[in-house]
Amino acid sequence: MPTSRLWQTLLAQPVMMCGLRPFFLLTAISALVCIPPWLLFYTGQAQVAQWLALMPGGPIVWHAHELVFGFGMAAVAGFLLVAVPEFTQSAPMGRHALAWLCLCWLAVRLVWLAAPALPLALSVGLMALAQAAFFALLLALVTPRLFSTAGRLHLAFLYALLALASLQAGFLWALCTEGEALRWLNAAVGALMALTIVAASRISMRIVNSRIVAGVLHPPLPGAAVYLARPPRRNFAIFTIALCSALEFFGAPEGVTGWCALAAAAAVLGLLNDWHIGRPLFNRWALGLYVCYWMLALGYALMGLTWLQAPWAPLTPTAGRHLLTIGTMGLSILVVMCIAGRQHCGHWLDQRVWVPLAALALLLSALLRAWAGMPAGAEHFERWLMASGLAWCLAFALYLWHMGAILFGPRQDGLQGCQEPANAHELGSGCG
Repeated sequence: MPTSRLWQTLLAQPVMMCGLRPFFLLTAISALVCIPPWLLFYTGQAQVAQWLALMPGGPIVWHAHELVFGFGMAAVAGFLLVAVPEFTQSAPMGRHALAWLCLCWLAVRLVWLAAPALPLALSVGLMALAQAAFFALLLALVTPRLFSTAGRLHLAFLYALLALASLQAGFLWALCTEGEALRWLNAAVGALMALTIVAASRISMRIVNSRIVAGVLHPPLPGAAVYLARPPRRNFAIFTIALCSALEFFGAPEGVTGWCALAAAAAVLGLLNDWHIGRPLFNRWALGLYVCYWMLALGYALMGLTWLQAPWAPLTPTAGRHLLTIGTMGLSILVVMCIAGRQHCGHWLDQRVWVPLAALALLLSALLRAWAGMPAGAEHFERWLMASGLAWCLAFALYLWHMGAILFGPRQDGLQGCQEPANAHELGSGCG
């Protein structure tokens, strides 16, 4: 079959119908693919250890990069490709651009796999080309819409995306010059935390303020309490997170960075004051997003205590940072993929037990990984690490098992695109 026919066949598949479909699939697949080699490395599997040891920057750099710019950026792309057209009331993203974005993302992953067998300059150069193409295309798709009249309220998405693109460029430069690549990834975690606050504030207002019946979102009853994600609190939390990341990046005294991290934790806890409106908080979707804020606050609190050298705190900020990457980034991505992944594929929310089980598995993964980095958990570090990794894999395996067919398949309501379900009565059971 000619290449053009293969390309047209790909574009015609239901998985290319909506921007989140391929990228949410890639997010879940990457979550399952990048963790087992890391676990095998720590258990001493010789071939895996040798392969990871030859990665540019070493095993830790590969692991952190694939978690942030592989798993994390796939989820960011899937979210933005649907959220930006919805927020700006503009046309959906085209299938051709979506396919090219997916190919660029996959190309970076393939170069990482081949990197141990390539010269450093060649592997980093190929990564840079593919990653630059990915960010350039994503920015070209979202920037004009965000500068429209309706999009100016959502310019924070553009700023976060530009920050991530800049940090990725700095990381690749450090990798090529054998500089300190990990600090760029740590700063990227901070950028993702800020982006999480921006995105979660919009999603949570819809979820908390809706009356959810059999998975269907209905308007709230008259007189019901309303949750508002107030900009001053949100902006202050983002500012403290950005300041903490900058202080760590530029090597400020640990005491200064530690107090700033505690300020970030307090600012995030301050955001939770907006959430406390009573009963609407107590459904699985609202609680999942609510717990993400707690993981965010606890992560910065633990890092702050570490930098301040509290006697019972971990020796390094790694324990707290994993509360951010697993507990905040991982859990928020899972919850958003469960909500938006169904709604924009023609289904209402899933009421089955696998959803809270997957969320609990991720929460357990974050707590176990943080405990492994504490002095009390150091004696059995490998066991806690293995348990954390298996819980992470369980969460995303459950997602793929229950959501894979929905993301790959046609809509049940016969529509094309990213619209919410056309018939709430027929599609609200959440059973498939």
